[in-house]
Amino acid sequence: MRRLLAVIALLFAVSPAPTLAQIGDEVLPPVFVETLLELPDDAAQAAKSGKRLLLYFGQVGCPYCKELMQTSFTQKAIVDKTAKHFLPIAFNLFGDREVTWFDGKVRSEKEFAKFLKVQFTPTLLLLDEKGSIIGRINGFYPPHRFSAALDYSVQRLEGKLSFAEYMKAVPQTGASATLNEEPFLMKAPFNLARKPGGKPLAVLFETRHCAACDELHKEGFRRDKTLAAVSRFDVARFSLSGRETLTTPDGRSTTAEAWGRELKINYTPSVVFFDDSGREVFRLEAYVRPFHFASAFEYVGSGAYRTEPEFQRFLQNKTEHMKDSGERPELWK
Repeated sequence: MRRLLAVIALLFAVSPAPTLAQIGDEVLPPVFVETLLELPDDAAQAAKSGKRLLLYFGQVGCPYCKELMQTSFTQKAIVDKTAKHFLPIAFNLFGDREVTWFDGKVRSEKEFAKFLKVQFTPTLLLLDEKGSIIGRINGFYPPHRFSAALDYSVQRLEGKLSFAEYMKAVPQTGASATLNEEPFLMKAPFNLARKPGGKPLAVLFETRHCAACDELHKEGFRRDKTLAAVSRFDVARFSLSGRETLTTPDGRSTTAEAWGRELKINYTPSVVFFDDSGREVFRLEAYVRPFHFASAFEYVGSGAYRTEPEFQRFLQNKTEHMKDSGERPELWK
């Protein structure tokens, strides 16, 4: 019966529905799944979908674990890669849940961590279909290196070179380790409360080591049309790990980090738009090129969202109007 329940649990786990995988009171990103921790069964079921196990070890209060979750697991490319190629399962370094390994033995989480010689948090283990550990990610890797580490398993490179040899060729530097600045961003104190008839608000959530965030500033915020659309707004920017205090659009006091969790921000960069009454009216939570980025500001700033509830139809109407005027829409440049 326990094996049957494990299979049923895994069938739900590999579906796109979010789960509540967590360590202590910390809820992990939705890409992590809950199973009965019978890993041979988990691996067999994952293999049927061409996936492999990805084991994550963290602990309560681990700042490097938090950094990993807020930088790598808020970037859509990494989340999509993880969901497509892996069955990611989280373990508490000092936890007591029972885990069945490929040797058939049942161990508590903390015994299991010792058995696998986990010395750091975060630690992520890349497993093949038979349960052999082909790669060990010790500690925090910035997103570009973390993504490359996942590719070692995705590309099935373990038969060609060791994980250590593979990672030597991955550049140490990647996206910026600091947030990008813009002259139009609001400065502290961050009072985001809205007044009727005032400007709408755009709130940008970012993280460090975020290549898409860097691209947004280098390309999206450098276009004249974008800056013209942005000028209609008050624009605030926060890090998902930000500790600064702020007043929300509806007048409450909180921190940037707590507000990001409340808004369920799962990707960076994300932009959340509020009207002059402090009500959220639209958000961008995906990679977009400058045309669509500027269009989102136009959609809210012009008030078009009030009469056209579908952003895609707004875009269709905009591109058709541009073509009728002899202008060529550059959707990707």
